[in-house]
Amino acid sequence: MLKAGTDVELAVSAAQAGAAVVRRMYGEPLARFEKSAGDFATAADLAAEKAILDLLRTARPDDAVLGEESGRTGTDGAERMWLVDPLCGTLNYAVRNMLVAVNVALRVGSQITAAASADPFNDEVFWTDGERACVRRDGADAELTPSPDSHLVDVNLDPPFPNAPRFRAVRLLADAEFAERFRPRVVSTTLAVAWVAAGRRAAYVTDGHLRDSVHFAGGIALCQAAGCVVTGIDGRPLHTGAGGLVVAADPETHAALLKMIGNQVSSDR
Repeated sequence: MLKAGTDVELAVSAAQAGAAVVRRMYGEPLARFEKSAGDFATAADLAAEKAILDLLRTARPDDAVLGEESGRTGTDGAERMWLVDPLCGTLNYAVRNMLVAVNVALRVGSQITAAASADPFNDEVFWTDGERACVRRDGADAELTPSPDSHLVDVNLDPPFPNAPRFRAVRLLADAEFAERFRPRVVSTTLAVAWVAAGRRAAYVTDGHLRDSVHFAGGIALCQAAGCVVTGIDGRPLHTGAGGLVVAADPETHAALLKMIGNQVSSDR
């Protein structure tokens, strides 16, 4: 078990607090708050974020916080900043689909040193302290073990697409090599990133600029601690080059996906 009072235990507790709100409000008529075309928050997003932030601010009053709904608060240039996504999969949740996550991560300097991703409806919390990667069920922690055996690859099809037209994740689904080797999934929540660390997915692919992403920081840290192969879509280190994310359970799966992504780039020349 984790020591009480540590950053990672706080991340787990905060994610659980948000998950409890998400469970409680599930199925209720929820007010929607428009953010941009096709994107909105619900009353559950706001309530879950408040529960998380109340806990973080009480325990770590000097830390900065970046919340999906409330933005950044705290001292500018703070060495420690919490990244909070209170309901990843709002569109799913709004139509009573239970595929959602609650993500809490702590960045200290340039490193994610603690992170938790809660599945509100399976009562699981995936967590890492930067070295171990575990899942907590019924109060017990078990180590995560990545595996490519499922051949399931989640592909994020949501915008923005900063590398279009040279790369579009949707084109992977039409690639003959992809169809021969993998089976696609489109979960539309970063819970799927944690599933790669847990051996429930072979890989995950998305475009986008992900530095300090409240959506992805925790899942990326989980996969790195679990021993997954984690790079940008061009195979370079994260947050360099073209950006994006390819996280795979093993080097062979990662290399295969990079080859297919490379085929897209070559075909556009």
